[in-house]
Amino acid sequence: MLVDSHCHLDFDAFEEDRAEALQRAREAGVGRVVTICTKLTEFERVRSLARDHGAVDCSVGIHPHHVEEEGIAETERLVALAAEPEVVGIGETGLDFYYDRSPREDQRMSFRNHIAAARETGLPLIVHTRDADDETAAILAEEMEEGAFSGVIHCFSAGPALAETAIGLGLYISFSGIVTFRKSDELRRIAAGVPLDRILVETDAPYLAPVPRRGKRNEPAFVAHTAAAVAAAKGIEVDALSRQTTDNFFRLFRKSAARAGL
Repeated sequence: MLVDSHCHLDFDAFEEDRAEALQRAREAGVGRVVTICTKLTEFERVRSLARDHGAVDCSVGIHPHHVEEEGIAETERLVALAAEPEVVGIGETGLDFYYDRSPREDQRMSFRNHIAAARETGLPLIVHTRDADDETAAILAEEMEEGAFSGVIHCFSAGPALAETAIGLGLYISFSGIVTFRKSDELRRIAAGVPLDRILVETDAPYLAPVPRRGKRNEPAFVAHTAAAVAAAKGIEVDALSRQTTDNFFRLFRKSAARAGL
């Protein structure tokens, strides 16, 4: 069994074949999918997908791209929405200094409020970071000093220093289809060095379809290709990688494990 720990089933790219995409995921051995909230104004749409499909969980949060339009997330609101049974994580949140679609200070404040919500609820934090390695590491370390929380750096494409910091803080690293790309040698080296019990796999669908599906719309079934690439980087069998990443997922996302009856 595999888990797609991060995708966006609510996006319009799945409007015409969402049910079929989930069926293809089941046929590919994907037993659990987490569809990720990026805007609180669209939370009910995200939640309804998890409510209507037994193998789908969701999160609650505001992506750093959308902080300016959505407003800085209030910890109390995140905590309240996280009480819904389908919600298994907080985010995605973090810092994106590549596109800078929201003011950086607003991104920082929203990130810290999400961390506070993760700490209060006990749900894992789902972190997005791009071109912000040092500041992401600093905020995570500072906030961990204020009180422990769990979490994952999703769609990891940063450098080894952030991976080392995250692992040192007890966080997990999730690899996407980027790890299959021809020019991702450094990322494969990082994957090889991440402890096996700290790795998750994801699609970030509909984005970042892995080789050999690159250039197509991504979907949860394709997480199998990412798992194969990570297994190759670590020099282990795909079945062993699949079992371990699934165990890791349910250890981190305990509410999902409860929903799945595990």
